[in-house]
This record gives sequence, C-alpha cells and structure tokens, in this order.
Amino acid sequence: MPAQSPDLVSVIIPAYNAMGVIDVQLTALAEQDYQGTFEVIVSDNGSTDGLAEHIDGHPLREVLDLRRVDSSATKGAPHARNAGAAAARGEYLVFCDADDMVHPEWLGALVAAGQEYDSVSGPVETTTLNTPKVASWRPVQPPDKPEETPGFLNFGLSGNLGIWRSVFDSVGGFDESLNVCEDIDISWRLQLAGFTLGHAPKAMVAYRLRDNYRALWRQAFAYGEAGPQLYRDYRCYGLRPTKPFPLLVYVLALVFRSPIVPRFISRLSMGGWIYYTAFLAGRLSGSIKERIWCV
Repeated sequence: MPAQSPDLVSVIIPAYNAMGVIDVQLTALAEQDYQGTFEVIVSDNGSTDGLAEHIDGHPLREVLDLRRVDSSATKGAPHARNAGAAAARGEYLVFCDADDMVHPEWLGALVAAGQEYDSVSGPVETTTLNTPKVASWRPVQPPDKPEETPGFLNFGLSGNLGIWRSVFDSVGGFDESLNVCEDIDISWRLQLAGFTLGHAPKAMVAYRLRDNYRALWRQAFAYGEAGPQLYRDYRCYGLRPTKPFPLLVYVLALVFRSPIVPRFISRLSMGGWIYYTAFLAGRLSGSIKERIWCV
C-alpha cells in the first residue's frame, strides 16, 4: 500500500448521452482544491447527442488535461470505466459520474485517504442537485458512515471511488457482466483479496437522483434484481440472505406506510414508497431468475 501521494491521478468519468449534465461535473473538477496533478478522462459509451465533439473541443480541455476515450464497443458503465482505466496514465484511479457534482475537497480527500488504504470511497448528498421533494425519495448515509452490508463487508460507490491502479488491475477491474451494483462487487472482491477499503467523509459528491417515478422504479427494480446474483456469488464468503421475519416487517411497512393510507399514520412519500416497492419487486424477480431465495 503506497504511503506517498501519486505523481498523477486519473479521474475517469463514464458517460452516455450526458451532454445536458456533464459540464456541471467538469466545472466542479476544475474547481478542486487538490494541489497535485490530475487528468480527466471521459469514457464515451456510444453517445449520440454530440458528446464526443463537445468533449474534444471543450473549453476546460487544457485546464483539466481532458481527453475522451471511445468505449462504445461494449454497452454499460462497467466497460466504460474499465476502458477509461486502460487509457489512464495515472497510478491512482478515481471514478465519478457524468451527472453528479463533486465538492471542492473531493479529490484531495480521496488522494489523502489513499495513502492509508488500497481503495477509498466517500459519501453523497442529495440536496444540491435535487428539489426537496425528489431528495426525500431516497435517504442517504451520514457523511461519516460508510456504505454497509449487514453482517458482511462494506462497499464503495462507483461514482465516488479511488483505487490504486495496481489494486484495480489485480482484481480485474469492474465486472462487465453486471448491469448495476458493479461497485458493490469490486468492493467485495478487493477486500476478499486482502486489500483495504477506506471511507473519506470529506470526499463528498452531490448525487443526482432520478426525478420521475418511472425512472425511479426502473433504477430501484434493477438494484433489487441484482441482489440475488450477488448472493449467489458471495454466499460462500458469508453473505447472508434476508431472513423471513425482517422481510415480513418490510412488506408490512410498505403496506401501512403507503401514500394512500390516512395521514395520521406515518407514511412514506410517493417517491419513497415507489423506490422501496420496486426494490422488493426486483428482489423477487432476481430470486426467480437465479432460482435462489434472496428477498
């Protein structure tokens, strides 16, 4: 585990049709308080909205040492991240997303924590880029608390992750067979391989939520559906499925906290209820597909 700062940090952004949002992220990267040298790689996963031309002629191109990588050969964010990593020149790889916005201390905090850990993740907040209504749909962890899997290993977020190149290469990068939850998978794989995953509370990212019910349902369903696949792959390492009693409590909570129940009963917002219901539906679907109970 390196004890010194990297000579060059590579910030990798997977992107698909992100013309409408990516400048917010690029501007935030240009305003980092990090004093070291870094490059920014936009890994274009086959965009059709003019993103390639936009990045190639971007006004922040020199400031950010910005370049574009064509990752259209295989669809999906995992491949886009891997392609960006393959083209990166830095020995420390940092991943963020095209539709989010990193805080000014973000890069410096990830690099500083990287002197103690093989990989590092940070927190997200949902107040900067979302309306109060949308932000209420998905609660997030307090900044000082890492993402946890009860009874198992912690995990980092792919939109807020720093990892030494040697570690990334050692575990084979992101699993391109996964459509979602590839960040959980790589976090677990690297820890099971003996590497460390740290948490940097000051490496804050403003996370952009899905702002309509249809998109929210699709995202939550996909997250839920990935659960049984992860359980299939990691149960031999101690990952446990949800027990029947907590599942019953979960279902009853969805029923009694539905937005249609009387107001005197504590209830979820419509968006929150849709998210948790879609997640449960995804778990059921994934369990059927994998022929394994993980709800």
